[in-house]
Amino acid sequence: MNRQAVLKSLSSRFQGDILDVFDKSPRRVFMEIKPSAVVPIARYVFRDLGARFNIATGTDMRTHMEILYHFTFEEIDLLVSLRVKLSAQKPEIESLTPISEAFNWIEREMAELLGINFRGHPEMKRLLLSKAWPEKVHPLRRDYKEWDKNAVRNRGLT
Repeated sequence: MNRQAVLKSLSSRFQGDILDVFDKSPRRVFMEIKPSAVVPIARYVFRDLGARFNIATGTDMRTHMEILYHFTFEEIDLLVSLRVKLSAQKPEIESLTPISEAFNWIEREMAELLGINFRGHPEMKRLLLSKAWPEKVHPLRRDYKEWDKNAVRNRGLT
């Protein structure tokens, strides 16, 4: 399958679920999709089209939370990133762990650091933050307030 066939297959199969396509370069494409379509589209990209899941990245964009799911088609040197935008007040989306165990830890990381709820995740437990870290305090959110009066979190800068 070539680049054009991959993009045509996705756009025709998920026509109503793809909100925007940004064809950044011959090797990079961003597809904004409806959050409700993340499971069927990711399953199709991963299982049917044979892409490799690289990583997912989450960001607090002030007005919304954004997740980029990065998939590589190694044979054709193409990276497709599926972009979903979630409510900043109640960021939640279906877990992709039923598709592959590869999604497990990155979903846990985004839940912990950004407060994104991954519905249906099989084992949503802490991954990075200490047990002393308070629940519902997410250090990568823009509204994060320091909770520990004794903490020095200046990365050695004064």
